[in-house]
Amino acid sequence: MVHRTRWVAACPLIAGVIAVGLPLAGCANPPAAGSSTEVEISKVEPIEGSDVAKVTLSADAAHRLGIETDLVREAVVTGLPRKVAPYSAVLYDATGRTYAYGNPKPLVYVRVPLDVDFVDGDLAVLADGPPPGTAVVTVGASELFGTEFEVGGE
Repeated sequence: MVHRTRWVAACPLIAGVIAVGLPLAGCANPPAAGSSTEVEISKVEPIEGSDVAKVTLSADAAHRLGIETDLVREAVVTGLPRKVAPYSAVLYDATGRTYAYGNPKPLVYVRVPLDVDFVDGDLAVLADGPPPGTAVVTVGASELFGTEFEVGGE
């Protein structure tokens, strides 16, 4: 244990800076609401005429959530061509309805209804849903759902 504290004796200036600086590290005032330094990390805008909202994230928020997307596509399942989405994109609400978050443009996400016919491995075979080529969120969708409905917000 003596060698652990040896650097303190050898470097009293560094030890003093650390001892004084650590307690003061939390003393900075947070930015005031509405100040120019406040950064909007997400924005939720209702889409007129629907029960869904457009969720827009900052680039930093999308990165922190680890948002990943994949495409709805056509695939041969049980010998027939079918429209499929990654099963990881499927969200269930409290009533059992299924959705995915589409990604119509960078950093913008919109909840879209899915009609899942059945699940085949890691694919949701769709009876109805967005057209092939639609980007859907496969990682971070539950966080988008929470953002859309302001779960855990102030």
